[in-house]
Amino acid sequence: MANILDTIAEYARERVRRDKERVSPEEMRALAKEGKGSGERFHAALKKEGLSFICEIKKASPSKGVISEDFPYLDIARAYERAGADAVSCLTEPKWFLGSDRIFTDVRGAISTPMLRKDFTVDGYQLLQAKALGADAALLICALMDVQTLEGYLKLCEELGLAALVETHDEKEIEQAVAAGARIIGVNNRNLKDFSVDFSNAARLRDRIPPECIYVAESGVKGTEDARLLRRIGADAVLVGETLMRAPDPGEALISLREAAR
Repeated sequence: MANILDTIAEYARERVRRDKERVSPEEMRALAKEGKGSGERFHAALKKEGLSFICEIKKASPSKGVISEDFPYLDIARAYERAGADAVSCLTEPKWFLGSDRIFTDVRGAISTPMLRKDFTVDGYQLLQAKALGADAALLICALMDVQTLEGYLKLCEELGLAALVETHDEKEIEQAVAAGARIIGVNNRNLKDFSVDFSNAARLRDRIPPECIYVAESGVKGTEDARLLRRIGADAVLVGETLMRAPDPGEALISLREAAR
């Protein structure tokens, strides 16, 4: 039986097929050349002193269903920026996360903070799309590809001027990410096969990531104690989504997390 990640990836392949019929790869590559995003800007935002915060905009998730009913995403994006978000992650996967490229471009036009296009990359075409949308970075999930494919996607990102957040879940995937040349490695505390959360993942795998790489702890942050813990174990950045999206005031919630991590 296919797990959740496989199911989402298969739907992503269908989306890419449809997208290529609307806009050819050649046309998309031309559009990508006009994209204004900067991978180095994203990299610098996470490399700075202290714990950096990548704040996520998402309406829903496969494990939790709809997270934000009214979903005032532009208000949320501006609140993140005012509260000092170092980067903003925006979901564009439409079926399970209820995201879209339109939401991404709306947010891109509303804030100047570096942005990550968060989707399930199964084709280099999606990296061209990310650059064309104005993204500074794209997500690459190790569980969806072998080392050679990852290496090819990283080279394409470099060619496009995109940063790549390479997501891992265990020691083997971290080894693959390092072998492929990843500069930003995320450890997801959420198991994408069954969506359970194991927060100890971030601590257990920290030493596996080379010091020259940026280490991002993803998922599972519930409050200020978690932020303090991640800072102590040596995370360079943390990606926070649901906790901020559910907060009555996302900006105030981010300020609390930032203060706790100092």
